[in-house]
Amino acid sequence: MVERYKEFRIRDRVIQPAAVLAPMAGVTDNVFRRLIREQGGCGLLLTEFTSADGLSKTNSRTLQGKPSGRARRYLYFTEDERPIGAQLFGANPDTLAEAAALVESLGFDLVDLNLGCPAKKVVKCGGSGLLRDLPLLEKILRRVRAAVSIPLTIKLRAGWDENTIVAREVGRLAEECGVEAIALHPRTRLQGYAGRADWRLIAELKASVKIPVIGNGDIERPEDAERMFRETGCDAVMIGRAAASNPWIFRQMADYFATGRYGEPTAEDRHRLLVEFFRRLLASNDPEALGKMKQFSSRFTHGVAGGAGLRKAVYEARTPAEVLDRVQAFFAQCGTAVPGTGETVAAVAD
Repeated sequence: MVERYKEFRIRDRVIQPAAVLAPMAGVTDNVFRRLIREQGGCGLLLTEFTSADGLSKTNSRTLQGKPSGRARRYLYFTEDERPIGAQLFGANPDTLAEAAALVESLGFDLVDLNLGCPAKKVVKCGGSGLLRDLPLLEKILRRVRAAVSIPLTIKLRAGWDENTIVAREVGRLAEECGVEAIALHPRTRLQGYAGRADWRLIAELKASVKIPVIGNGDIERPEDAERMFRETGCDAVMIGRAAASNPWIFRQMADYFATGRYGEPTAEDRHRLLVEFFRRLLASNDPEALGKMKQFSSRFTHGVAGGAGLRKAVYEARTPAEVLDRVQAFFAQCGTAVPGTGETVAAVAD
């Protein structure tokens, strides 16, 4: 098995194992991150990406430099999540520096800058849009580096399109500016999530810099993680979409790297974890709870026989209680319902 999986370092922080949960908008909130941490096998967690502009506006309206509203939810974490980093996006050097300083004051272990999001609304004010303006990117990196003492990392795409692959150039620039780790998703912005991630670009980046390189893209099973380590020489792997539908993947990786084998979650496992997720989500008073319940009902039941029917029923639900009822009925009909689940959640949902 790959020795590098055991750990990697960002500055003096030892991260064990060398597996990272990718930041995902609408997914990696405090509730989801803690579920991932409890399953085991994940070395580093990252928040949903947060707008530096939004933080700046929020911070100017609140006391003691503490964010409120949506920004507070995005940047809320608990001690059992450590090590944890906060991801920011934006295109104004001063605003990003101010937001990074706020992240440090909140106690995060590191701050990460998003240079990879392909969404149109993000590209207009940061994300992968910065890959088309490297002079501005350099100003941002230097300004943020000067504003914080905690480690600074970045996550980027390979480039804007196939004719402007800039991963190695950005990697060298980032290293010169004091960035301490780089995560690369080797697709371009125009690719979105189409096609296959070109892992050769991860290997090229690793050969171009001395700081840790975290590989990301198309890791769907533990075997994929092993292959990425082996083919690219990366220091760690980052998993996003696969973890959203299979929160057990990090534990599966730990088992695989230790024994060469891993188990698959049963329908009962999925039911139990989904109901526990509902309970915690509703207890958190998240105003987006209904949408997240629908989203995760769909993701957690991929691979379960008849799951398509449940996904349709859940999306037609109008309240958290209706979502729960339909999930409970589905697993009961399948004969895989876990006795005793649902009662506590139902009390919160009503």
